[in-house]
Amino acid sequence: MIVVTAPTGRIGRHVLAALLDGGEKVRVIARDPARIAPEARERAEVVQGSHSDPRVLSEAFEGADGVLWLVPPNPRAEDIREHYLGFTRPACEALRERGVRRVVGISSLGRGYRAHAGQLSAAFAMDEMIESTGVGYRALAMPFFMENLLHQADGLRTRGVLSVPVAPDRALPLVATRDIAAVAARLLADPSWSGQETVPLIGPDSLTPVGMARVLSEVLERPVRFERPDGAEYKAALTRYGMHDAWAQGLLDMAAAQDDGIYEPEWQALTAPAPTGFRQWCREVFLPAAEATAA
Repeated sequence: MIVVTAPTGRIGRHVLAALLDGGEKVRVIARDPARIAPEARERAEVVQGSHSDPRVLSEAFEGADGVLWLVPPNPRAEDIREHYLGFTRPACEALRERGVRRVVGISSLGRGYRAHAGQLSAAFAMDEMIESTGVGYRALAMPFFMENLLHQADGLRTRGVLSVPVAPDRALPLVATRDIAAVAARLLADPSWSGQETVPLIGPDSLTPVGMARVLSEVLERPVRFERPDGAEYKAALTRYGMHDAWAQGLLDMAAAQDDGIYEPEWQALTAPAPTGFRQWCREVFLPAAEATAA
């Protein structure tokens, strides 16, 4: 039995589908089971509730061999680290109680970075807490998600502006969530591994924000330029839309760490990149999303 947390998110839904298509027995934890695709809901066991709830976790982890562990973002959280560990702490108790053997976690590149890095630092604390249980653990370590650009689809289509709070000449490693899901599903379906390792997942491209804007221009067939937002204005805009000040500051701290090269040691050592390039992702994922906003 494999347990999938956050089964309706961009990663979890792909992991769930891949596991079911591979004939695995799957159990999901979902606050709202109606949001799960009907074909998946019919084939998986469902435990309703939050995976921050000890009771829900204890029920879901009973008889489980493996777990996909993903802490969902909460822009209204007042304490980023405690948000991550508030989910993970009861999970670790349930892992011990139920004797789960393997966990695949969604984390970040840059674990050796010593300065504060906002949400990334919280993810590293999550990794350490899970590892302290002694469970077999694979921390999937990712850089900038290509899907982070989807919330700009309408603005890119109408105004032609890409806005990311990093330096215009700082090359960022990128990854598509479907590549993350494919590796996670493969690991969860493989009962042979043990021990604890970090697994870097990075796409084949090395693009600055200016370079990303150039690719978007070609795919959208309209001019796209990059504008780096002012940090204070960026934070103020996020909080006006309901984001807690702490979460907004964490995003700025994460961007500062990206500018400072938090991803570079693992990026430079990578020998086998994930398959999806940025141009391919733009054509297959971003362009349909942009067209949908125009419909």
